[in-house]
Amino acid sequence: MTILRTFPDPIELAAGTPAGRDRALDVMRIGALLGVVLGHTVMAASVIRDGVLIWDNLLTVSPVLAGLTWIFQIMPLFFFAGAAACLDSWRPGGDWGGWLMKRCTRLFRPVFYYLGFWAAALLVLHPLLPRHVYEPIAGVSTQLLWFLGAYVLVLATMPALNRITTTGRLFAGVAAVYGLIAAVDALRLQHPALMPLGYLNLCVWLIPAMFGVAYRRNLLPRRTAAVTALGLLLVDLALVWFGPYQPSMVGTGDHQLSNTSPPSLLLAGHAIVMSALAICAAPAISRWAQRPRVWWLTAIGNSGAMTLYLWHIPVLLGVHLVFDLLGLPRYPGMPHFAAISVAQVLIVVAAVAVLFVGLRPLENNPLPGWDGPIVASPGRGRAAGALLVTAGAATLVAIRWGLKDDGLNAMAVMLAALIGARVLVAAPGRSPKG
Repeated sequence: MTILRTFPDPIELAAGTPAGRDRALDVMRIGALLGVVLGHTVMAASVIRDGVLIWDNLLTVSPVLAGLTWIFQIMPLFFFAGAAACLDSWRPGGDWGGWLMKRCTRLFRPVFYYLGFWAAALLVLHPLLPRHVYEPIAGVSTQLLWFLGAYVLVLATMPALNRITTTGRLFAGVAAVYGLIAAVDALRLQHPALMPLGYLNLCVWLIPAMFGVAYRRNLLPRRTAAVTALGLLLVDLALVWFGPYQPSMVGTGDHQLSNTSPPSLLLAGHAIVMSALAICAAPAISRWAQRPRVWWLTAIGNSGAMTLYLWHIPVLLGVHLVFDLLGLPRYPGMPHFAAISVAQVLIVVAAVAVLFVGLRPLENNPLPGWDGPIVASPGRGRAAGALLVTAGAATLVAIRWGLKDDGLNAMAVMLAALIGARVLVAAPGRSPKG
């Protein structure tokens, strides 16, 4: 579906949508990203104490909210929908690097603008803010890019994901990843020195991707999916009740064993539950998405999904910083907590809506020097694919520091790898252009 520069009429949009389009995947994709945006907005807490910005999470103070993350941790749905949507474009034996470059072109297009904004903003803020206020902001600025790194690495495995052609292969693949994560968790919990092994558990995002492929190929009956979801939910409950895992399915920043950074066995089970439930719910979601107004909101949202995802963080940080500097922090135990919370959420939602309308074209219009024809020989294509994998890995490394310290070096590697990949797949004798 062509993305228009102005919002189309709902009836026109519905009429122009191909009859075979799986609208459920579009709903899941934008629903997952909106869930992340709203979750960050509602859960964020901050206060400046003794010249130090404390950026916190309300989940650290409320077991009830931690329990709700079992419903609102829906990021697996993005990997589920993304793998399912990309499956049809992959051809076995095709140019892997060229295919991956096509997927990454739009994915990273708004990221260049985003990083440019933060480079300018941090240059301005560095001399204006105390060191221990500036550094937390620089650290949080690019943390959400973890998703891009993980998603690129998952897409890079499409040749292997494409081999999931039977229910048996699906369960074998999921069991292999789940077993690996279980083994890594056992090692790192028994031997603290092996804690860095936990980052191997980033393979957890292959689980929803495998289920997405299975969904696209109708490999898993809904009854079987429902039984699978129930079984893994019971396993997850047992892991929390009898094991060392925290109940929160998102990071809490309290330095206990996290389920997300790095991922844990509990998150692996949750990914299975969410993916299986997505298969169960897909027919109902598809019927709901047939409504012109619902489909209009879904399509418009997806046309600027990365805009929503990226730009809510600068808005959120900016609103919190202004309130904190005015002596009106949103932090548990501080005066007027409820009123400030409502005000901040409303301001963030309004500001993000305005940015969505204004910046959405940057996500859809070609970026000179980045967009352009993709032509590569097998050798150059493989090299470009390897550089894109390097960019994904560097992005995951960079989020530990954000745009400071070693995070700057990792981000430089990411950018160099992206540029190198683009040069390799450019048409001979031509530089990439819009």
